[in-house]
Amino acid sequence: MAELNETPKGNRVHVAFFGLRNAGKSTLVNAFTGQDIAIVSDVAGTTTDPVSKAMEILPLGPCLVTDTAGLDDVGELGAMRVEKTLRVLATADIAVWVDDSSVPVPNDAVQARAMFDAECRKRGVTVLEYRRGDSVEELKAKVAAVKLAEVPPGLLDGIAKAGDRVVCVCPIDESAPKGRLILPQVQLVRECLDIGAWCVVCQPRELGEVLTSVRCDLVVTDSQAFGEVRRVMKSTPEDVRPSLTSFSILFARQKGDLAEYVKGLEAIRALADGDRILVAEGCTHHRQCNDIGTVKIPKALSKMSGRSLEFSFSSGGSFDFEDKGAKPALVVQCGGCMLTRREVMRRMAICREAGVPIVNYGMLLAAAHGLNGVRPDGLVDL
Repeated sequence: MAELNETPKGNRVHVAFFGLRNAGKSTLVNAFTGQDIAIVSDVAGTTTDPVSKAMEILPLGPCLVTDTAGLDDVGELGAMRVEKTLRVLATADIAVWVDDSSVPVPNDAVQARAMFDAECRKRGVTVLEYRRGDSVEELKAKVAAVKLAEVPPGLLDGIAKAGDRVVCVCPIDESAPKGRLILPQVQLVRECLDIGAWCVVCQPRELGEVLTSVRCDLVVTDSQAFGEVRRVMKSTPEDVRPSLTSFSILFARQKGDLAEYVKGLEAIRALADGDRILVAEGCTHHRQCNDIGTVKIPKALSKMSGRSLEFSFSSGGSFDFEDKGAKPALVVQCGGCMLTRREVMRRMAICREAGVPIVNYGMLLAAAHGLNGVRPDGLVDL
C-alpha cells in the first residue's frame, strides 16, 4: 500500500546528476539524499544503470533524485550506459553537472559536456553546477530555489470548483487491484479534497441511483465504462445532467496536448489493412485476461477502423518506437498517471517529428462507445 501514501513518481520533480566517469556523482547523490543509494568506488564506470531515490526538497516539494552513468563511457557496453543516461536527461526537470576539477579534462570529456549542454538547451532543462568538494547543503538550497518553467495544471482546473459534487465511477472487475483503488482514482479523489469539492465514489451499476439521489456537477468515469455510463446519463433529464469526462482524459489534459490527441483520433479513419499500431503504457503491471492495453484497445480500434491491424506494445519508460522496426501508423498512449508532463510531451514530440499521429486511451474509448467528441476543456459530449 506504500504507493497510496507517497507522491507518485509522475508528480515529482525529477532531479538527475550527470558528469564524467569517476567525477563523484554517486558520492554526491548519497550525501544529497542522506542515504547510501548508489555504490561508490574509485573504479571508473561503477554506476551502470540509473539509480533513483524519492525525497522531499522544500520548498520545491516531492522530488525523484537519480544517479547516472558517466557520459564519457566507452566501448559497446559504455555506449549502452550513455544511452540510458540520456534517457534520464530526457525526463529531468533539473540536471546537476558534477565536475571533478582535480583531474585534467580529456577531449572525450569536452565532447560529453558539449552533448550534455546541447541536450539541456534543446529540452529546456535547468542546469546547476557542482564542483567536487563544494557544499552539499548549498547545492540543496540551489535545487530548492529553482522555479520550474512549467507547472502542470490540476486535474480539475476549470471544470470543478469548491462545493461542486463530483462522481467518480470506479468499476471493480477482474482488472481492479485487490483491496485498493488504482492511482488515477486516488489522485482524483485527493484533488476533490484539495479544491473543496464533494466526492461520491460508485460503480457503474450504481450511477443511476446516485444521479437521482444527489445533485451532481461532474461525472468522471473509468474509460472502459463509457458505454454503460453514457446509457445512464442519456436517461438523465438535461436540466440536471452533469458534465462527463474520464480519468484518462483528465490526465491527458494535464500532462499532454489535448488538441493533438484529437487529431490522432481523426487519423483512425485513414488506417489501412496491415498498419501497425503502438500501444504505449507508462507503467508496468501484470496483464489480465481482459487487459485494457493488450485486449480492449486493440479490439476497439479494429472495430472503429474496420481494418485488420497489427499491434505492438511498450510499457514503463520505453518509448523508442523505431526500435521496433518501421514507424507505426498510430500511437495510442495511456493517460500517463505514472509519467511526468515532460515525458508525455517528449513522446508527443517524437510522434510529431516522425509524422505519426497519437491518441489517448480515454479519447479512443469514448469514441468507440459512441460519444460525440472531447471538448478543449476535456469534457465529453454525449
